[in-house]
Amino acid sequence: MLFTGQSEQTIDAKGRLAIPSRFRAQWNAEIHGPVWYCIPWPSGHLRIYTQNVFEALSATYANSLTPGEDAAEIEAQLFGWAEGIAPDTEVRLTLPKRHLELIALPKDVMVVGVRNRIEVHPLESWKLKAPESFRRLPEKIARIEETNRHKP
Repeated sequence: MLFTGQSEQTIDAKGRLAIPSRFRAQWNAEIHGPVWYCIPWPSGHLRIYTQNVFEALSATYANSLTPGEDAAEIEAQLFGWAEGIAPDTEVRLTLPKRHLELIALPKDVMVVGVRNRIEVHPLESWKLKAPESFRRLPEKIARIEETNRHKP
């Protein structure tokens, strides 16, 4: 499932976010799983994955009964904060209240398709950062390509 594009949305008073039609049209509960997984991200947005993508990515994460201290903390944070959310009949997700409070997400948001997930960003900060982020895109790509060239 490939998510692309952006959509301005509003989180209602009950904490519900309507999945934009461009993303909703791609989702099929029988194929992609009936649940979406929501994770608050430290930079102040939410990352939301379909069930099958979240489970597939989780399976690629190194498993161990004795993870190192950093790995154990990362697992506890990522999986401890992750919440499964079943959409209602109108394909709205009730976002976890603790996620909304933790990152202080306002009601006006930008929902962004980011390859295998959707992200929910504060609308005003997204609009403010967009021109500079777009301008810096070539240098970020060059940096990632350079890093990838040096990988074994």
